[in-house]
Amino acid sequence: MQLSALHHVALICSDYTRSKRFYTQVLGLRVIAEAYRAARDSYKLDLALPDGSQLELFSFPEPPPRPSYPEACGLRHLAFEVPDIDAAVSELRTHAVAVEPVRIDEYTGRRYTFFADPDGLPLELYERAQE
Repeated sequence: MQLSALHHVALICSDYTRSKRFYTQVLGLRVIAEAYRAARDSYKLDLALPDGSQLELFSFPEPPPRPSYPEACGLRHLAFEVPDIDAAVSELRTHAVAVEPVRIDEYTGRRYTFFADPDGLPLELYERAQE
């Protein structure tokens, strides 16, 4: 088997309207498709990133909280590459999103920071390598 790319990451949110706004208006992801699945009382929103990968945003009635602190086994965080971390942090702050101080990756020398989505899912911004 040869994996060629990351196709999508699926997220479950607690408040569909709030999370849809965050991922589309704050992070600027483009809506590919949106569907309500009555049998599951669930929305599914497909969102596109510029590189062709996707996020699937799901809502389900009363999902259990995600164990984060202390960190549990499983997905730790999602990281998004940005060309200019200072501009990205500034944009997040205009939307009242709390952002941790920018740090430097000791192995790559690249700058990164963390923030959270409306459900507390850790998200990372990782600055693209300068050419």
